[in-house]
Amino acid sequence: MRSIVLTKGVPDFSEGAVSFDEDGHLERGKTPTVMNPNDEKALQAALQTKVRHGGHVSGMSMGPPGYGEVLGEAMEEVYADDLYLLSDRELAASDTWATAITLCTGIEKYADEIGGVDLVFAGFKTADGETGQTGPQTCWGLEWPIVTHVLALDIDPDERRLRAKRLVEGDRDEIETVEAPLPCVVIADPEFSPTYRKASHRLTHKRLRAETRERAEEYEEHMTTWNQQDLNIDPDYIGLDGSPTIVSSVDPIPKAPSEREATVIEPGGEGMEELFGEMNEFAAARGD
Repeated sequence: MRSIVLTKGVPDFSEGAVSFDEDGHLERGKTPTVMNPNDEKALQAALQTKVRHGGHVSGMSMGPPGYGEVLGEAMEEVYADDLYLLSDRELAASDTWATAITLCTGIEKYADEIGGVDLVFAGFKTADGETGQTGPQTCWGLEWPIVTHVLALDIDPDERRLRAKRLVEGDRDEIETVEAPLPCVVIADPEFSPTYRKASHRLTHKRLRAETRERAEEYEEHMTTWNQQDLNIDPDYIGLDGSPTIVSSVDPIPKAPSEREATVIEPGGEGMEELFGEMNEFAAARGD
């Protein structure tokens, strides 16, 4: 099984330092970036597939050079054998459509030059745009079947079919089992949970996790970067020119106060009796 996991860098909202330009476009070079949380589930699904069936797992992302660190994070936190970064100034300000065209082209180049791809994994949605469009749009470009909201999956390598349990749209309590032929795109649900029932699988998982952490220490040595010329994409279909989305407005993320008032009470000092009185009143109100 040869798998590609699509991952993306998203603003580190916890830092409160998200920067936008005057046109409302995110200035990624000025914003702290971390791996999109939902992509961890896609990586876990790919790792489970490798543990059970062997093969190769590649991480792929489109973004500025700094996204190499995001791919390194993906390699360290879950798993990847190698990494592919699609990066060029021509790709800047891409919306989901232009991003999907670039990723689709990158996957096709990978298949032609590296090896045939059986599975493409992607996260449910990103923490910044939250559209959930890039994975399905990439699938549309590849003209492959797609299975979304995947909770659990397994592969029949001989029949070249995927069997998955997925949430039924609009009902988080209803689960259905579906099958699809390979190659296939899998969108892992945030509730996806890998399973390793066999002792041999658990031992393989432990070994692979140790290996990927060691690789991640020098992740640049395992990363290939392709620019617009490498991908040979028409500039009219990528970047801002190839993005039909128009940003009408951006609401700034409010920052927490830098300073908060607090009263320091020393043990045995003034205010202790009053503090314990308030705590007792609160406990009595709760019925404790």
